[in-house]
Amino acid sequence: MERIIRDKIRDTREGFTDAQAGSAGHMRDRVKKNCLKNAHRTFEQGIQCVQVNSVNALASIQDSVMIIHSPYGCSACGSLAAIERINIYKHHMGDTNGETSRIISTALGEKEVILGGEDRLEETAREAILRHHPKMIFILSSCASAIIGDDIDAVSERLQEEYPDVIFAPIHCEGFKSRNHATGYDLALSALQNFVIRNARPKKEKGLINLFATHSLSLADQQEMKRMLRAIGLEANIMPYNAAYEDIMRIPAAEYNISVCQIFGDEYMDFLHKEYGTPYTVTCMPIGSDSTDRWLRAIAKLVGKEKEAEEFIERERGEVEEEIGHIRKKTKGLKVCITAGTGRGLAAATLMGEYGMQLLCIHAPYYEKAYVEDFERLEEYHGSEFLINVADMQPYEQINLIKKLKPDVFIGMANWVSRLGIPTTHILDGKRPTFGYRGVLYLGRKIEDALDNNNFNKKLKDFSNPPFRDSWYKEDAFKYFDFPAQ
Repeated sequence: MERIIRDKIRDTREGFTDAQAGSAGHMRDRVKKNCLKNAHRTFEQGIQCVQVNSVNALASIQDSVMIIHSPYGCSACGSLAAIERINIYKHHMGDTNGETSRIISTALGEKEVILGGEDRLEETAREAILRHHPKMIFILSSCASAIIGDDIDAVSERLQEEYPDVIFAPIHCEGFKSRNHATGYDLALSALQNFVIRNARPKKEKGLINLFATHSLSLADQQEMKRMLRAIGLEANIMPYNAAYEDIMRIPAAEYNISVCQIFGDEYMDFLHKEYGTPYTVTCMPIGSDSTDRWLRAIAKLVGKEKEAEEFIERERGEVEEEIGHIRKKTKGLKVCITAGTGRGLAAATLMGEYGMQLLCIHAPYYEKAYVEDFERLEEYHGSEFLINVADMQPYEQINLIKKLKPDVFIGMANWVSRLGIPTTHILDGKRPTFGYRGVLYLGRKIEDALDNNNFNKKLKDFSNPPFRDSWYKEDAFKYFDFPAQ
């Protein structure tokens, strides 16, 4: 099938690495000299799959069915996480009886792996149409279907002729395609252009701005961003989470494009700029007062609304400054380690600086030149010696470091860190706002609560076994790194 946007992977982007470690100053200097090379791990505990992010990006789209052409195991991971998140989202919208995301697996078995699974894929698509009557069907490849050579494009073309009123969108998102799982988002956005929007050129809508956002946004965060954008006279078309067909078709009609973090959707926004002349800006994630200021000012500069933005910022900051001061009395001077997606982690580290906390280390799934300026801003709060551990799902490194560094609080997924007895909390929340000025207070109170109520973690430390042998904690956390010559 003809593709307007060709598939690209993020591994080739300037300064990209998913395996590195060093101080913030060291990493910054190496990238600026164009000599930061990707290391190699001789042992990896896991890595996030490209397909999972394609699933997360598209699963909530209305009037659609997603067919994952894979064994059960591949489809279970992404689909279960997506469905849980969608259920929470729909509950907060008041839609408690509506149908959840429609994700179907072709459940490839030994027979299909040996003889091919294209017939099974066609049969699954026909059954999906019979049951759900969708406007769109996304067909996702997997490692298994790609290795055996099933041609999802050819299957989609045959089905398109058979069902001309249904849009079929094949997506080549097999896990081994890229080591940067953000590639999965790029592939999802490209599929919307290639097979849904195609060459449509609707009239521009005054004040409409596309906001390309990750699947991890809660309804509360979406509402908060819409509120902030309305304050400067903009209507947000949030993509692709929970979008309808009509919302997707409005993408080319927008006057401007922005994303929720530094690199999400930047490849697609560049395409929209070249193809439709739609200006865009690359912004940080609006977590914390300072990051929200930068987010709003970047957008206001793009659309010529600087005066309105400054008035809004002054008003909103005035409402939260006193409470931030109270929280800072408890948090000032505390040492913190953070694990999060790179964009969210950068914004969280900025927020920790606002609360007077000292960053010891940040674990991020990838690092590239596009993030350098944001890491430099962190140095204004925390100096240049905090450690950056570039690691996509390598908890054995993370827990080794945290046990050695002994932070006062940990921000991130706390499954294993909790066993060290350290107060833990997370900046992800599917129910309440973490973005904007209101989110500053909510996250500050979460940190306060973690500090005041740490008995559970203390009990875990006293009565549960550590996740790794004691001998591992005596080793260098980066024992399994093969660092290239710089």
